[in-house]
Amino acid sequence: MKEEKVYITLQNGRVFEGKRFGARGDVLGELVFTTGMTGYIETLTDPSYYGQIVIQTFPLIGNYGMILADRESKKPYLSGYIVREYCEKPSNFRCEETIESFLTRNGVVGVYGVDTRELTKTVREAGVMNAVISSRPVADVAAIGKYAIRNAVAECTCEAPVSYGNEQAKRKVVLWDFGAKENIVRELVNRDCSVVRVPAWYSCEQILALKPDGVMLTNGPGDPAENTGIIENIKKLAGKLPIFGICLGHQLFALAMGGKTKKMKYGHRGANQPVKELKTGTVYISSQNHGYEVIADSIKDVGELSFVNANDNTFEGVEYPALNAFTVQFHPEACAGPLDARDLFDKFMHMMDGGKKNA
Repeated sequence: MKEEKVYITLQNGRVFEGKRFGARGDVLGELVFTTGMTGYIETLTDPSYYGQIVIQTFPLIGNYGMILADRESKKPYLSGYIVREYCEKPSNFRCEETIESFLTRNGVVGVYGVDTRELTKTVREAGVMNAVISSRPVADVAAIGKYAIRNAVAECTCEAPVSYGNEQAKRKVVLWDFGAKENIVRELVNRDCSVVRVPAWYSCEQILALKPDGVMLTNGPGDPAENTGIIENIKKLAGKLPIFGICLGHQLFALAMGGKTKKMKYGHRGANQPVKELKTGTVYISSQNHGYEVIADSIKDVGELSFVNANDNTFEGVEYPALNAFTVQFHPEACAGPLDARDLFDKFMHMMDGGKKNA
């Protein structure tokens, strides 16, 4: 196939050249980077990237092809994908297709041959900004800056309830889907839970009517403060049964408790983020994908801070003992990624096993 030149025009006016792969077309999105050395399948299918153009900092992507069983959702939600180099002939016994064919089939615009190191440094130093991938450089950069990700959770949640696992399982968990990764479901089912995945628009009353032993608040995309209806329903649900929140779920629960969130300069995205548990001093290596953070001072009067990021001291976890709830900013279900914090799911199991007494 003939190489086709393409341009990445940043909101600050910088322009980077590359070559097209995947779907053709022009696209506008929020430019972010992820540092994972593996797990590009999970990155491509993580709903938390909705509306974003993702830069892979690791130079070679696609060497083990696409394996559909490893997807975190049925389709990619990102707007564009930028790599230094992609592998045209992957080698893996589980490979089902190339990354090129996957992007083409799913309508995702890709760019390769880019100086991803320089592009990443630009985002890291200037902060997250919007960008356009197009056949020609964009002259009106002011228009690029007007883009904002809206209604992200509504675009990524399931359309109707879905059940997983054995109905006779020891525990029943409602998975409140704000853009959930599939591996959260797997972790719950593997711990003898039946799981009912419900849409983001479900009310507190609808969730309680399912008579679960606990509720999982999932990850998801966008500005957490935008989800006012969900926040009000979490406020009603808090204290009625055990709750475990991950990523966006962590942020939404904090907002329901009167906390505040803010957008980070460039966020945490990758599989190598160190988090320190404050009670024990233990440092875990975690997988993360978020561009917003909970402001610690806004929540410390209603919860106990439990984790901080060891790189920048941002707040990454909270315990709510009076409400039988806890939340973390990172992904203990990480796949691909480190397994250090997977025992947080066991903690949730313990809470549910005694939850009817403690709630």
